[in-house]
Amino acid sequence: MLMYLPIAEMAVSPGTILMLGVLVGCLSGIFGVGGGFLATPFLMFMGVPPAIAVGTQANQLVSTSISGVLGYWRQGQVDVKLAGVMLCGSLVGTLIGTILFRLLQYIGQINLVIPILYVALLGVMGGLMLFEGIRTALRRGIASDSILRPWHDRGFFKSLPYKISFPRSQLHISALLPVGIGFLGGLLVAVMGIGGGFLMVPLMIYVLGMPTLLVAGTSLLQILVTTIIATMLHATANNTVDIVLAALLIAGGIIGVEIGVRIGRRLNAVYARIVLALLLLAVAFQIGLGLFIEPSELYETSLR
Repeated sequence: MLMYLPIAEMAVSPGTILMLGVLVGCLSGIFGVGGGFLATPFLMFMGVPPAIAVGTQANQLVSTSISGVLGYWRQGQVDVKLAGVMLCGSLVGTLIGTILFRLLQYIGQINLVIPILYVALLGVMGGLMLFEGIRTALRRGIASDSILRPWHDRGFFKSLPYKISFPRSQLHISALLPVGIGFLGGLLVAVMGIGGGFLMVPLMIYVLGMPTLLVAGTSLLQILVTTIIATMLHATANNTVDIVLAALLIAGGIIGVEIGVRIGRRLNAVYARIVLALLLLAVAFQIGLGLFIEPSELYETSLR
C-alpha cells in the first residue's frame, strides 16, 4: 500500500518511512545526534525532493530530540546553562540559514547544493572521526577525558575573552566558543535539515572540553529548540514541510529513540564513534555517487 505525500507530490510506502524513523530515532538516542544526516539522504534516495526532505526532516528532529532530552534529563546528563549559551548562536544561525535556503530556491540551485554540502561535510567529519577513533582505540581502547579534552586549554581557544563558568560541566571558557558552535548547528538545521549533532558532539568534546557523559543530552537540548524554530520558518517561508511525511517519521522516531538511549548506555564511547564515522562515510559515498549518475528526468518544473 502506498501513501500520497501532498507537498512532495509523490506516493511512498508508509512502512518504509516508519522503519526509517525508527532507525533515525535509534541513532539519536545512541550518539546524541539528530539523525538527519541519515534521514535526509535516504529520503532523497527514495525520490523526495531535497528541499522537501530538508524541511520535513527538521520537523521530525523535534520529536526525536524531545524523547532523547527527556531520557538524558532523567539521568542528570544535561548542562542547561551551556545549552542556553549555545542557543544564542544557533538562533542567529537558523535565521541566516533559512534566508540562504530561500535564496537557493529562488535561483533554482537548492537540489544541487544540498547533495554537494552533504558529501563535503559528511566526508570530512567521517574521516576525522574515524582517524581519531581508531587512534584512541589503539592507544588505550577506552576513551578518557585526558584524550577527549585537549583543545580548549591551548593557545587561541584559551586566549578568547568573555569567560563564563559552567559548574555542571566543570568548565571556565569563553562564551564565544559555545555561541560559535551553536551558530554552526543552527545553520546546518536550516540549510541541510540536520541537527548537526554529528559535528557538534565532537566540537563540544574537543573544543569545549565537556565530559563525555554530558555531551549527548546537552547537544539534544540545543537541537530541540533550534529545530522547532527552523521548522516554523521552513513551513511558513519556504513551504517545504510535508505533514504526512513528518507524521510517519515522528511515529517511528519516538520508538527508535527510546531503544537508542538504552543501547547507548552499554556502548564503549570509542567504538561508538568509529561506528558513527563509518556511517557518515558510507552516506557521503552514496550521495557523491548519485551526483555522477544521469537522472531519469533531465529537466523539472515547479510552481513553487
